[in-house]
Amino acid sequence: MTPTRRLKHPWLVAVWPGAGHVALSAGYYLLAKLGMHQLAEFSSNGLFDVEHVEVKAGRIQPTQLPRNRFFVWQDPAEQRDIVVFIGEAQPPLGKYAFCEKLIDYARDLGVEQIFTFAAMATQMHPKHKSQVYAAATEDPLLQQLQEEKWNLELLQEGHIGGLNGVLLGAAADKGMPGVCLLGEMPQIFAQLPFPKASLAVLKAFTGLADMQIDFTELAQQAEAVEHRMGEFLANMEQELAHRAEQQHVEESSFAPLDEDSLDEESRQHIEALFRAASKDRSKAYELKNELDRLEVFAEYEDRFLDLFKQNG
Repeated sequence: MTPTRRLKHPWLVAVWPGAGHVALSAGYYLLAKLGMHQLAEFSSNGLFDVEHVEVKAGRIQPTQLPRNRFFVWQDPAEQRDIVVFIGEAQPPLGKYAFCEKLIDYARDLGVEQIFTFAAMATQMHPKHKSQVYAAATEDPLLQQLQEEKWNLELLQEGHIGGLNGVLLGAAADKGMPGVCLLGEMPQIFAQLPFPKASLAVLKAFTGLADMQIDFTELAQQAEAVEHRMGEFLANMEQELAHRAEQQHVEESSFAPLDEDSLDEESRQHIEALFRAASKDRSKAYELKNELDRLEVFAEYEDRFLDLFKQNG
């Protein structure tokens, strides 16, 4: 698609997959609610290798690389147009060169400022407010972001991983203003979608851009996910408390599995999930679901709860 007119003071939002699906969910929501149209696509040749093939009804499908596409929304009021770049995957190599190419294209479109979105994993409880953190490429932007009305907290130190950060580093090198908005999410659920963070980031962005969109659907998704995560944590707390009471009365015992209760493949899968969860507690949610599915949580309950005890 060719824009119907020269873009008016456009901002670029660039998103890729990452923790909590925070950035990608926000990008797709903008895409849908603004009714954006595809503007251009960058070739993925040389950026990715083929890692697998899809099979449908026994037939192997042609290979397909992750796509890199630009979409545009032209403001009817002609105040500020929005360009959204959605990358389906982050290239393993050549990140900086790819970002330079993206910035050069954005500059040709007349883009005045670049935004990236990311997740900020903390010890927050799912029911708590998702704080938005911000970082920028230049002092005037930092001063704007610190205005009380935006309710943003500056990221004082640390790093922004992946292209969400590299793009802004390249932008700084090329003299293009850029901002990263990071939505807070619970560390323990880092591998699961957390729409509350996407919602918080989008509210901050639309405020800065002086534009309005309907957040109803995203807010409903955020509420539903918050409820499920809250229930999971509440159940874990109850089970930990119950176990602590039992230990005052008797020695905890580990009931051996019935020889026929699980096949060898299922046992190996469970052990793999335990190993993963011992290194990353956010994997415990997947482990719990699998133990429930196989109806063997009672046999593994002590080991499962020890994961939480060991990691505080």
